[in-house]
Amino acid sequence: MIQPLWKPTPEMIEKSQMTQFLTYVNNQYNLSLKNYPELHHWSVHNIAKFWKSSWNFFEIISSKPYSNTVEDIQKMPGAKWFSEAQLNFAENLLRYRDDRTALIFQDENGNTRSITFRELYKKVSQTAFALKQLDVKKGDRVAAFLPNIPETVIAMLATASIGAVWSSSSPDFGIKGVLDRFSQIKPKVLFSSYGYYYNGKCFSSIDKLNNIINHLPETQNVIMVPYGETEDISSMDICILWEDFIDPSHVPTLNFEQLPFDHPLYIMYSSGTTGLPKSIVHSAGGTLIQHLKELRLHTDLTRDDVIFYFTTCGWMMWNWLISSLAVGATIVLYDGSPFFPDGNVLWKMAESLGVTVFGTSAKYLASCESADITPKNENDLSKLRAILSTGSPLSEESFDYVYREIKKDVMLSSIAGGTDIISCFMLGNPTLPVFRGEIQCSGLGMDIDAFDVNGNSLTNEDGELVCKKAFPSMPIYFWNDPENEKYRHAYFDVYPGVWHHGDYITITKNGGIKMHGRSDATLNPGGVRIGTAEIYRVVEALSEIEDSLVIGQPWENDERVILFVKLSKGSTINTELVDQIRLIIKTQCSPRHVPQKIIPVSDIPYTINGKKVELVIKNILYGKHITNKDALKNPEVLEEYKNITELRY
Repeated sequence: MIQPLWKPTPEMIEKSQMTQFLTYVNNQYNLSLKNYPELHHWSVHNIAKFWKSSWNFFEIISSKPYSNTVEDIQKMPGAKWFSEAQLNFAENLLRYRDDRTALIFQDENGNTRSITFRELYKKVSQTAFALKQLDVKKGDRVAAFLPNIPETVIAMLATASIGAVWSSSSPDFGIKGVLDRFSQIKPKVLFSSYGYYYNGKCFSSIDKLNNIINHLPETQNVIMVPYGETEDISSMDICILWEDFIDPSHVPTLNFEQLPFDHPLYIMYSSGTTGLPKSIVHSAGGTLIQHLKELRLHTDLTRDDVIFYFTTCGWMMWNWLISSLAVGATIVLYDGSPFFPDGNVLWKMAESLGVTVFGTSAKYLASCESADITPKNENDLSKLRAILSTGSPLSEESFDYVYREIKKDVMLSSIAGGTDIISCFMLGNPTLPVFRGEIQCSGLGMDIDAFDVNGNSLTNEDGELVCKKAFPSMPIYFWNDPENEKYRHAYFDVYPGVWHHGDYITITKNGGIKMHGRSDATLNPGGVRIGTAEIYRVVEALSEIEDSLVIGQPWENDERVILFVKLSKGSTINTELVDQIRLIIKTQCSPRHVPQKIIPVSDIPYTINGKKVELVIKNILYGKHITNKDALKNPEVLEEYKNITELRY
């Protein structure tokens, strides 16, 4: 019998909010559910009752009650949740207004600043008032090109309080990457900083910002947050300094706009695999209730916790982290490299700030192990009770590393979901043991399964991750997709009426889940999903490159990017061209897009209807047999890829 790496004590189980919720459900419906598997089974077979119980248990703040928990539950997409309810996302996150610490920010140099819940409420009030002075109204888009600093949180909450829609991008994105996103949604106001810090250096955002503004004619004002090295922006006519934007002497009343449950809150973005990134619109109510479920029940987060997640504002884990305010927990924000000035910086921060829940990526944990970092010997992590990991599958070796070198008595919760649902399909559980290489459980209310190609359910076999019933945090729609054509194609073409996520998983006999990575062509280096189309648009603009194809290859517990290039007539591959390709990808996309290997080939494989076949080449490098050659326009080129024995450059 396989022994767990960790298991909760009976006292921990009894005191957990998961057990409290189970007891609540038993009392509400005269049930006798005894454990998590029984609770989960009930939750996915009684969808309306489960989400109604969640609403009441979490004490969702609303000015008008809902008339029906869910309508058209069989429609996916199309189910409507908590009809007629009126609420505001920011009001729920700002329910606490006392002198406890809400936010702690730390930079690379170890400098910190804190904001209490009372101060946060005041700052959001002032920012919301200032936005209204700029004529920002319900439904307008407000975008951010900001690092992970308190002002980003303040601006988001102010935007949500008005009923405007928030969208953010990390400042390390290239100009094209930002414009591919923001040009679709046409923000009325853009928040930016002078720059950001990484690896001991300050990187200016001003040149990028100038270029971005010039291509966003609908953006009427840019609010400059004083972070980074101050530069002259007098030539940028629409810029307003933060100190001029906010009147510190005026504390207006914060009137939260009351909105439907499915009012748009966030616009997130797909990786852009087949063109421009899809603009995924998430609802205020769906995001709120799903995050509260995951934070309170699956993470057991309380007001006494200090929660940290290493993330940028361009990753959905930032949005997930900020919802911790609704629980009343203290959030730690960090801007900078996780390995500057050394690899112990985040663990040292966890000790000094008393972090109880530490969130990061699988790549970070693997990097710590490679660097021989042993936090248990260097830091007092006595307050740390949970480590969360996502972004890519957490290897079995990383499970071992955490319990061997970080802390033996800790709940290691590998979690998985995505931007598409701004939440998780499967995650941790304070009432269950942790087994090596496994995510602890499926999320409550998430009827996930592993399907074969014919839609048959699999146990202890690799299959496609699907969700068979609707859930509140499904996107309400894609921006500029009035007929829901892109939406349906993204998730429902493979198994009609069933959400298809694009991950390979195994559901084990004990209910755990093993992740095997993406089943589509999306790249995933360092746990950050990257679209191939973004690389193609940059690389193929070079005169020396006629065509290209990019894939991700599993490598050293991560994924490396490999770029195949078909050279233009008369061009040759050399170190100068390779350096040029890498530089242009780094500056116009991001450092994460840069390929580790660049390989010249005679041709790029295409389907008969003109689509590049990344998955075919990916499977060849996996050593898999290719069976669908008839679908290819030029199947003869596959032999060249099979015979590549040396990965050049």
